[in-house]
Amino acid sequence: MAVSENQLSGALPAEQVTCFESGNEMAATAAAQINYHMMGYFPITPSTEVAQYLDQMKARGQHDIQLVAADGEHGSAGICYGAAMAGARVINATSSQGFLYMLEQLPTQSGTRFPMVLNLVTRAISGPLDIRGDHSDLYYGLNTGWVILTASTPQAVYDMNIMALRIAEHSEVRLPVIVAYDGFFTSHQKRKVKYFKDNSVVQGFVGPNPNHSYPNVSDPSRPVTIGAHMGGDDLLNNHYQLSEALEKAGEVYSEVARDYALMSGREYKVLDLYRMEDAEYALFLLNSAGETAKDTVDQLRAKGIKAGLIRPNIIRPFPAEQLRAALKNVKALLVGERADSYGAQGGNLIHEIRSALQVDPDNNTIVLSRIFGLGGKDFYADDAAAFFQLTIEAAGMGYAEKPFDYYGYYPGEEKDAHAPVMEPLHGNAYKTGLIQVTQSEETGLLKVKLPPLRQLTVKPHRLAPGHGACPGCGALSALELFFKGIEGDMVVLFQTGCAYVVTASYPYSSHKQTFVHNLFQNGAATLAGMVDAFYELKRRGEIQVADDVTFVMVSGDGGMDIGMGATVGAALRNHKMIILEYDNEGYMNTGSQLSYSTPVGHMTSTSGVGVAQKGKKGHHKDTAQILAACNIPYVFTGAESNPQDLLQKAAKAQWYANNAGTAYGKILCACPLNWKTPDDQGNELVKAAVDSCFFPLYEIEQGITRITYNPEDKGKRIPAVDWLKRMGKTKHLVKDAGLLQDFENEIERRWSRLKLRHEHELL
Repeated sequence: MAVSENQLSGALPAEQVTCFESGNEMAATAAAQINYHMMGYFPITPSTEVAQYLDQMKARGQHDIQLVAADGEHGSAGICYGAAMAGARVINATSSQGFLYMLEQLPTQSGTRFPMVLNLVTRAISGPLDIRGDHSDLYYGLNTGWVILTASTPQAVYDMNIMALRIAEHSEVRLPVIVAYDGFFTSHQKRKVKYFKDNSVVQGFVGPNPNHSYPNVSDPSRPVTIGAHMGGDDLLNNHYQLSEALEKAGEVYSEVARDYALMSGREYKVLDLYRMEDAEYALFLLNSAGETAKDTVDQLRAKGIKAGLIRPNIIRPFPAEQLRAALKNVKALLVGERADSYGAQGGNLIHEIRSALQVDPDNNTIVLSRIFGLGGKDFYADDAAAFFQLTIEAAGMGYAEKPFDYYGYYPGEEKDAHAPVMEPLHGNAYKTGLIQVTQSEETGLLKVKLPPLRQLTVKPHRLAPGHGACPGCGALSALELFFKGIEGDMVVLFQTGCAYVVTASYPYSSHKQTFVHNLFQNGAATLAGMVDAFYELKRRGEIQVADDVTFVMVSGDGGMDIGMGATVGAALRNHKMIILEYDNEGYMNTGSQLSYSTPVGHMTSTSGVGVAQKGKKGHHKDTAQILAACNIPYVFTGAESNPQDLLQKAAKAQWYANNAGTAYGKILCACPLNWKTPDDQGNELVKAAVDSCFFPLYEIEQGITRITYNPEDKGKRIPAVDWLKRMGKTKHLVKDAGLLQDFENEIERRWSRLKLRHEHELL
């Protein structure tokens, strides 16, 4: 319940511990103390750390949250919704495109009134890709029916995560809640914070789980139907009830904030009003920028300028009444937003503020809109001073000369244009004539004739030097080797991942031929559209280019998890292209989280090793066999340790892609940084994985399986432990006899089945 001011001032907060932590750490701390039932998650920068910290705590036995690694953010949202429907308490964290990918699910959850808490670590929306923080993802959530809290500091992230659950579960709200905080500014920067020493204090504040008393799927004696379709009359009633609940959430927020202040000594009012009591000039800023501007307010006040700041702690429901009261005597207000509503002459919040003031006939505040700080562009005290200067000028003139504008942009100049450092290569530059591919008239299968490898060194690299890959990165060297087997021009699409990030950062590119980037989940579909359009344009005579252009999609870093749906779709349609996966056994580009390609027992940043868990649960996904089940013409596995084998397969993949349909290849690539190995041992480690039969080399050509390198026949097979003991991520596994035996049994099972397929063409 709410308390009065005198009660608040006399209350003694519960015992707390002072530390120095980041926003992501504090979100995880709050979740662990609450001890949620479930977290369905998927890694994306900069929110990934929340799951990582929770996994580390789980390994130490600090909480019982079931962490479920999803196939993508859309899947993670489904996992969370399903858990909420079962009556569980649910937490999640995401950012940017991940938030958009789960967006379809969010109105479903609010419309059926199942609570949960989602930490949205705000980040710029692509394209082009930028991993730093603005609010362009947050604004997509404004119409989802979720309560939205905004946390400006790591302390606020912790406090609001605790408050959010109680708001979500309130009997008059029953809605999911977003806690939004700035990517990298708040998520990663460490600040002095306090957290409750005793978890029972937090658990006592949020109270016992009330969800069991509401309809849910966990009680067979009370069957329920959830999500049945509605006609217009019923849907209107449903949405009216949701609207009323969201409005009620504003009142509940104030009550919960006052109760939390009694317990913590920290109160988060609906609006953080900084020196607004007599302000004539004010800024309205979300989150961390608001904290920055407070220093500027103090500086202006010292000069006699009546400056003030408004920073909301909740934006859904929108605090219109409180805002009108705060702006009663303000001459000019500048609303700074880290996102635009394109074509609307301002971001979303400027229009809501103007609407709020429109119904107050006594308000004469001049309101300006400025878009700033996109893509994580820093916001300094001087920038806040420039904003205040605009309000002072507008107040002096009695109107805003330029009501809407972007702040901080600049026109390019011809003198600053970058010139290419090398001439583009195409056509004959990549044709050596040294690789010959012929089709057997008898069997229809391909035969490849390769020259000595030394002769292929004359073929130019597809990637220029100067990329930013880590020392010893196996992905780029393996890709370059594979590309040696491709004759002629190539169009390559990289899904998001290390190989993309380190080779193309505007205004620079390491790609010598046409290169495209698209997101994790949609690379195969994008390239499929590109390929079919290319051939259709050629058919109509609208373009005149050679017939031997090869289209290649490069995936890796777990891309065959989130991107599997689009990949299977492209394979089933059998587009003329190569899908190439470099398998480094994790999401290395976001911090080495577990992927479905991570082997059992291997340590990643979300499959930690400790008293309560021993690395990843479950065996790795056999992507090659999944693609083979799509009946595409050619599937293969390859490794840089066996260069001639890989080059032959590259030549076959090109022939099939240009003549028959989809070819898929999986290449094992070392990642020294996250495998925890010396930089110069990648090739040896990959060879050990091949020789242990963990990563067998084979091809499936027109449905016929053939092992292309058999270490048993050559007397080179080694025990899996000889590979595992050389990597820091698996040293613990070597000491666990039971887990090691399970790992070796799975290798033997898959290898035995592969040998049977090799021996019997019909398998």
